[in-house]
Amino acid sequence: MPTISVDKAELYRRLEKEYTTQEFDELCFEFGIELDEDTTVEVEEARKKGLPTSPPQLKIEIPANRYDLLCLEGVARALRIFLQKDTPPQYALSNPEKIQEVYVESSTSPLRPYFASAILRLARPLNQLEYESFIDLQDKLHQNLCRGRKFVAIGTHDLDTVQGPFRYICEDPKKIKFAPLNKETESTAEELMGIYEGDRHLGKYLHLIKDAPAYPVIYDSKGQVCSMPPIINSQHSKIVPGKTKNIFIDTTAVDKTKLDIVINMICAMFGEYCEVPFTVEPVRVHMPDGSSHISPPIAPRVTTASSSYINAATGLELSREQICTLLTRMSLSAKPSATDSDALDVSVPCTRPDILHECDIMEDAAIAYGFNNLPQSMPTTNTVAKAFPVNRLGDIIRKECAMAGWIEALPLILCSHDENFAWLNRPDPGNLAIQLANPKSLEYQVVRTSLLPGMLKTARENKALALPMKIFEVSDVAVQDAKAERQARNYRRLCAVYMDRKAGFEVAHGLLDRVMQILSVPFIGAKESQAEYGYYIASADDPTYLPGRAAHVFYRPKPTPAPASSNPLSNIASDLKAALPGATRDINIGSLGILHPSVLNNFELIRPCSSLEIDVEPLL
Repeated sequence: MPTISVDKAELYRRLEKEYTTQEFDELCFEFGIELDEDTTVEVEEARKKGLPTSPPQLKIEIPANRYDLLCLEGVARALRIFLQKDTPPQYALSNPEKIQEVYVESSTSPLRPYFASAILRLARPLNQLEYESFIDLQDKLHQNLCRGRKFVAIGTHDLDTVQGPFRYICEDPKKIKFAPLNKETESTAEELMGIYEGDRHLGKYLHLIKDAPAYPVIYDSKGQVCSMPPIINSQHSKIVPGKTKNIFIDTTAVDKTKLDIVINMICAMFGEYCEVPFTVEPVRVHMPDGSSHISPPIAPRVTTASSSYINAATGLELSREQICTLLTRMSLSAKPSATDSDALDVSVPCTRPDILHECDIMEDAAIAYGFNNLPQSMPTTNTVAKAFPVNRLGDIIRKECAMAGWIEALPLILCSHDENFAWLNRPDPGNLAIQLANPKSLEYQVVRTSLLPGMLKTARENKALALPMKIFEVSDVAVQDAKAERQARNYRRLCAVYMDRKAGFEVAHGLLDRVMQILSVPFIGAKESQAEYGYYIASADDPTYLPGRAAHVFYRPKPTPAPASSNPLSNIASDLKAALPGATRDINIGSLGILHPSVLNNFELIRPCSSLEIDVEPLL
C-alpha cells in the first residue's frame, strides 16, 4: 500500500485539534488507514544536534484503491467529513464565457490516444506547502494508478503563459524543440532522449516513447510547446508557487478509465483552492473522429444499495436514515429511495472510484459504524478445517526424504518448452503441456509436466557444491485434461536427483524403497507375483535414461470388493474376467534410472546423475 507524508502541524490545523500520537493512530484505525510513523521525536533530536530538519511529518499508509487520500488535502477533507465537521462537497463544472479547446489529431492513436484536460481558477496562488502537495499527488498517481506513467501521464501548466486552443499531436522528434522544465536551453526531442538517459528521475520513462517514429507533444495556438508527454513539461509554462493563479492540466493516456480517475482526482483534491470552491473550469476536447466531449467528467454517479443487505452483512438493525448518516461520514451522499422501501439512493463522488459494488457501500457503512462496535456472535455451523489427504501424504513423504539425508528444492513451476520435452529426449504429444499464450521470456513458456527439469536446473546452479548432491521435491505438475471443467488437472509427484562421481542407481532405488516402506506398501518382486497389494519395478526403454539403466515403477492397489449381486452368473463372469491372461490392476506410477548423457549435457551437468520420479496420488 502507498505511504504518504503529510505536514503534522498543517493536518492538525485543518482538523482543528492537536492529537497525541495515540489518539491520531486510533482515529486512523477507525477510518481504515494506518499511521505508520510520527517523525516528531526524530526532528526534535536533530534540532538539538543543530542539524537541518524539515517540520514533523506523519507517514500514513493508504489503501491502494483510495486515490483521494494520496495528498494532505484529501486526507484532511476525508477525516473532517468522517468526524462530521464537514459535509461531502459537491464537485461541479463552471460555465465560462469562452471554453478552452483541445484538438487531438489521429497521429496520437498508436501511442497515447486518450486526452483529458481541466482548468483550475485559483482564488490565490498556491503557497510552497500547497505546491509541494500538488506535485506530490501527481507523483503518487504516476507511481500507483498510472504504473510509472505507462497508462496515464499528467502535465500541469501556468495558463497565463500559454494561449488556446491547444493541439495534441505526434511529431517527428527532430522537429520538436523546446526548453524542458528547469532548463533554459532549447533542445530537440531527439536530443532530450540522450540528455535524460542517465537521469535518475526521468530516465525510467524514456522507453515509453523512445523507439516510436513520432513523439507526443502538446502545442498552444502560438506553436509554443506545453509538454512532451509522458516525459517532461516545458519551462515556458512552468508553475511558480506564490505566482501562478490559473492552472491548465493535461492528461494523456492509453486507458480511458484510468484517465478519467486521474483528471478527476487532481481537480477534486485541489478544487478547494478555486475561486468557487470545488468548481472546475471545463475544457472541450475534439477527437480525431470528429466527436467532442467536455472534460473532466466530474459529475457523481448514482447507484443503489439495499438496507437489508447492509444490516444482514454487518449484523445490525439500522433504519435507512441511520445508514444514510453513516455513509455521509464516508463522503457518500445517500438518501432513502422514494420508490423502494428497502433501497438507498447513493451518490458516489468522482473521488471514490473504489466503490464498484453494493458490498463496497456496506463496507463503508461498517467502517463509519466502527468495526469494534459491530455485534459479535458465534457462527451457526462448525467449519473445522483439516488438511487434504494428498497434502498430508506429501508432508509424510517430504519428512521421510529429509530424514533420509535428501535436501528439498523448490524450483519454479514454469519452464521452457525445450526444457520440458526436448532436453529430456521426450516428444511433445501436443495435448499434454499447458502453454502460456504470451510468455514474458523463453524461461516461462509452459507449466511443467515433470518435476525433473526443475531438479536438474537446481543441480546445475549448485554444481560447485561438494558431492554427493541429493535433492528432492514433492509438488504438483499440471497437464491438459479435456474432461475436466477447467480443461487441466494437477498431479502430486515426488522427484529426486542424485549426483556424484558415479551414477548411484541404487541410491535412487533406496529412496523409493524407503518411501514405500514408510507408507506400508510391500515390495512384491515382479509382475508375475500373486500378491494382491504392493509395488515392483520393471526394466524400461526410456530415452531420458541410459539404455538398460531405466525402470518403470508399478503399483498394485488393494482390490476393491465388488458389490454383491443377486445374479450368480454375474459373479462368475466377474471372477472369470479377473482370471483372464493379461488382466491386471497394476499402475505405472513413474520411473527411475541413470540419466542419459545428452540430458546431462543439455542441463550443463558434467557428473553422472540418477533420478526418481513417481506419482504419489495413487498411494492414497
